[in-house]
Formats: sequence, C-alpha cells, structure tokens
Amino acid sequence: MHNKTWTGLIFLLFSLMAGAVQAQICRPESIPASTPDSQLQDNGDGTITDLKTGLMWKQCSEGQSGADCTSGSVETFIWPQALQRAQTVNSGGGFAGFTDWRVPNIKELSSLVEYQCAGPAINLARFPNTSADGNFWSSSAVAGDSHRAYILYYFFGDIGHYFNNDYYQLRLVRSAP
Repeated sequence: MHNKTWTGLIFLLFSLMAGAVQAQICRPESIPASTPDSQLQDNGDGTITDLKTGLMWKQCSEGQSGADCTSGSVETFIWPQALQRAQTVNSGGGFAGFTDWRVPNIKELSSLVEYQCAGPAINLARFPNTSADGNFWSSSAVAGDSHRAYILYYFFGDIGHYFNNDYYQLRLVRSAP
C-alpha cells in the first residue's frame, strides 16, 4: 500500500476514534498550496477559472447553487447519467451564458486537488460546500473495462475507478476562452 494511503487510513482511524466532526484540515506551514486563491479566479457568476489550466469550472457540485453552494442538495449520478447531465445543462440554455459544459477527464478533475488539505482536498474558498466524502465522476473510462470509469475521491484527492452503475457526484467544466 502507498504511504499516502496508509497516512490517510491512519488519519481516518484516529478521527473516528476521537469522535471528530469531519472538517477540512490544511497544513499551509508545511505544504505549499497547489491551487491557491490567486490561481482560481472567481468570475462572480457561479464559475471559477483556473488560470493555470485554462479551465472554467462550475463552482458548485451539480444540484447545489448559490454563492456558497448551500442552496439545493448534491445530486448523484451513475456514469451514463453524469455524461448525459452535461448535455442536459447545455441543451437547457447552459450555465453562466455558456453551452459547452462537459464532464472533466480524470487529469482535469485531479487538477483541482489541494494537496495541503484533506477532508476535502480542494480549495473551499473557491469551491465551497464540496463534500469531503464525495466521489466525483470523470469522463475517463478505464481502458479495457467498459464497466468502469475513473473517479476522484475528494477526502484525500485520490484517484480510483469504480463500476459505472455506482452513484457519485459531478462538477462540470469547460475550456475557458
């Protein structure tokens, strides 16, 4: 097992034993930010542009809305539904004036991981109310296995692959102009 996995399991075990409430923990004193606020531009319309990758993200997970993503509730999808959701958003008038939203591939999705944080490993100033224990679908199918696709587990920012009939969360992306 990788050291990252062992560290995560130990952290989770101690958190559960202590009865700790799940809350993001960041270590800026020892780990530099991988997605600092200065890299993630808040466009003021429910979108965030990553100035490093050139990608524009929906600020909230699908099902959530509002400036702090507390309106509504997170929706979960099986993989074919997740892929369809992007088409539904686009054909329904889009979001924030754009009609080219899509499910990110696993490389794009993992670009949001904030390595100095866990529970969730994402910049919560830019992506508020992201579920710490949520798996997020990517558009990346597993090579040689038509029944699995890649996900990102945001508690630690780990990549995995699961059956495409499992229910996971979704955050849409587009290529910024």
